[in-house]
Amino acid sequence: MSMINYASHEINCKVVYYGPGLGGKTTNVEHIHGKVKPDTRGKLISLATEAERTVFFDFLPLDLGEIRGFKTRFHLYTVPGQVYYNASRKMILKGVDGIVFVADSQVERMDANLEALQNLRDNMAEYGGDLTKMPFVIQYNKRDLPTAAPLVELQQSLNPGWKVTDAARMKITPDPFHPGENLVAPLETGEWVEHATYFEAVAVTGEGVFETLQAVSKLVLKSLA
Repeated sequence: MSMINYASHEINCKVVYYGPGLGGKTTNVEHIHGKVKPDTRGKLISLATEAERTVFFDFLPLDLGEIRGFKTRFHLYTVPGQVYYNASRKMILKGVDGIVFVADSQVERMDANLEALQNLRDNMAEYGGDLTKMPFVIQYNKRDLPTAAPLVELQQSLNPGWKVTDAARMKITPDPFHPGENLVAPLETGEWVEHATYFEAVAVTGEGVFETLQAVSKLVLKSLA
């Protein structure tokens, strides 16, 4: 849940990068921190675990405009990937405004992706949250590796869509980031389904990193408007 700081005239929003261990969450956030203007960002904080780190920082994206006269400051967090740090995952998700699920594209990591995605749903449900009703973006990372699964297989497994029950939303909705594709559309059975928008990425080089951030940021701002 976004917080308003009346003293600085800012709305503070929390975006969490979630996903399996070593999938690229930290790499995404570190790349963003290294590229945004130093005078608009806070210090990158790193909390080390045995096998992975949780990192976070805040920044003020000057190119996203204002909401009702308030500037929007984003706080980016990653969660530890290992399931035995689930208490930390839950804590970091508290008050979240938007989520990026960073999937590892490698074929052999599909089970880990599915486990992490289900864990995300379960943890959100404990807070009364629902991924289908909040800013949510999927990033398929490590697309440069020879063991990366085809995009269509990743979409079928990790982004099959969810049933649309609100009649007002039963209309074809194009995906603004993928010409020719729809976020909401009917199946051959007549059932309406909605998908999350997605991005392909190579986080170690920065490919797709800012596109993913821009998408989730715009969804968060839209939810606040």
